[in-house]
Amino acid sequence: MSEINSLIKGYHAYHTVDYRRDEALLRSLAEKGQSPKAMVISCCDSRVEPSAVLGTIPGDLFMVRNVANLVPPFAADSKHHGTSAALEYAIDKLEIPNIIILGHAMCGGIKALIDGSVDTEDDSLFISNWMAIAKDAKNNATCCKGDKIEFQRHVEQASILNSLKNLMTFPFIKERVEKGSLELHGWYFDFSSGELFGYNKKEDIFENL
Repeated sequence: MSEINSLIKGYHAYHTVDYRRDEALLRSLAEKGQSPKAMVISCCDSRVEPSAVLGTIPGDLFMVRNVANLVPPFAADSKHHGTSAALEYAIDKLEIPNIIILGHAMCGGIKALIDGSVDTEDDSLFISNWMAIAKDAKNNATCCKGDKIEFQRHVEQASILNSLKNLMTFPFIKERVEKGSLELHGWYFDFSSGELFGYNKKEDIFENL
């Protein structure tokens, strides 16, 4: 219970200090609605906090967090699609002008994919079925297989590019990208060094931002 009590204590500190500081902003957002500058798809990993990394305030980011910051390909069926539903709402309803896939170093989901602890052929398990989205990033990787750390980093970044490709399978995203009203970004955060890298499509590299 001490962990939960510390969270409740944290809330009281927030309500006393941070909420009071942001009260006018939050009341304005309540009255006028949201108009985020970007949608961020990031990992569930507790070590990566997008709002802290990007220095944002309430209302700036429309955020989705899932295992390994993956985007599935477009699928028009009756299954439950949490990330796809969020994409539809962000782009069709809120008309957000930027989507950022925010990957990170030492991702547990990617590590499990690499070491085979998830079976991407077994669609009866939630994580295995989900991580199958990134299996091409692993299977097509040819870099640095003798160095486990560098190989994982390579697959983590390749998975970001795979998710960017999957975004373009959504008709409402593809249409806006081609019109120039929506931009897609692939970013990679190394929380051990604090460095943020962005994908440069022209040079085909992740470069320090």
